[in-house]
Amino acid sequence: MNSIKRFFTDRESLAPALVTLFAGLFSLLAGIVLIFIVSKNPVQSVRNFLLAPFLRSYNFYYLLIVMVPITFTGLALCIVYQLRYMSLIVDASFYTGAVVATALGTLISLPSGVHPAVAMIAAGIVGGLIGLLPAILKIRWRANELVSSLMLNYVFYFLGSFVILYYLRDRSQTILSSLPFKKTFLLPRLVANTQLHVGFLIAAGFVVLVSIFLYRTRWGYEIRLTGANPRFAMYAGIPVTSVILYAHFISGFLGGVGGAVEMSGLYRAFIWQMNPSYAWDGVIVAMLARRNPKFVPLSALFFAYLRVGADFMSRRGDVAFEFITLLQGLIILILASDRIVNYFRERQLRKQLLKNSRRESR
Repeated sequence: MNSIKRFFTDRESLAPALVTLFAGLFSLLAGIVLIFIVSKNPVQSVRNFLLAPFLRSYNFYYLLIVMVPITFTGLALCIVYQLRYMSLIVDASFYTGAVVATALGTLISLPSGVHPAVAMIAAGIVGGLIGLLPAILKIRWRANELVSSLMLNYVFYFLGSFVILYYLRDRSQTILSSLPFKKTFLLPRLVANTQLHVGFLIAAGFVVLVSIFLYRTRWGYEIRLTGANPRFAMYAGIPVTSVILYAHFISGFLGGVGGAVEMSGLYRAFIWQMNPSYAWDGVIVAMLARRNPKFVPLSALFFAYLRVGADFMSRRGDVAFEFITLLQGLIILILASDRIVNYFRERQLRKQLLKNSRRESR
C-alpha cells in the first residue's frame, strides 16, 4: 500500500505514467477522428475498431495470440533501451530464430515437449549471437548501432529466405512454404478450438524472468548503471564492454526464442512471404512500458488491441488496415516529445545551477 501511495503522490513517478496514458488515449481519439473523416459509415467502423476484439470469445483469443510475439520483442528491446542503445537487430534475431526452429521442426525427430524446447534454445542462441553484431561494431569501430542493425536485418532476412527456399521448401506446394512441422514440434493449445497456444504462458514466464533479471540481480544492475552513466560504471569497476555484450546477447536470445515460439505455436509450416517485422511493434511496446519489463504485458495488450481492432475494421468496413501505422506514429511522437521536453528541462536546470554556483563564488 505504501508503494502504491508513493507512486500516486510522487510527481517524478507519476509524470511518465500520465504521459504514457495520454499517448494511448490521444492515439485512440485521433484514430476515431480519422475514421469519421475517411469512412462512409464511421459509426460502424468505430464500433468494429473499439469493440470487435471483445464481441466474441474468438476475437479475444485472437488478441491474446497477437500479444505473444510483440511481448518477446518488447522484452528484448527493454534490455537494449536500458543501455540507452537503439539497436533493432532483434528483428533479425526473431526472423532467424523462426528459420532455425523451422529447420529443427522439420528435419529432426524428438519427443513431444522436448522438441519445441530444443528448438527454442537453439533459436535463442542463434538470435543472441546475431544480437551481438551491432554491439561489436559499436565497440570496435564506433559504428552507429541503429544503422548497422537496420542493414543487418536485411542481410539475415534474405539469408533466412534463402535457407527456406533452397533447403527447407515443400516442393509439392504451389506457394512458398517449408516442409510441414512434425507433430512433436507443435505447442499444445490452451483453449480447445482456438489458436491460443502455450506460447502465451511461455511469454508470461519470460516477463517474470526478465523483470527479476533486470531488477533483482547483479547483472541487471550492471546493465542499468551502465546505461545511466557508462563512465561512472567504469570507475565503479563494472566491465562496461562485457555488460554491453551480454545485454545484447540476452536481447537477441529473447528475440530468437520469440521466433521459435511463434513457429511452433501458431503455424504448421513456415509460410512467411516477407518479414513480419515484429521488432517495430516491440519498439512501441517497450516505449509504452518505459523500458520496464513488468509493464510490457499491459503495453502489448494495448497495442494488440489496436492491431486487432484495425484488422476487423478493415475487413468489415472501408478503412484500410494501414491506418494503424498512423496511430503508431502518434504514440512515438508523443513519447518522443516527452523526452525532448525533459532534455531541455534538464539543460535549463544545469544552466540555472551553474549561474547559482557562480554567484555564490563571487
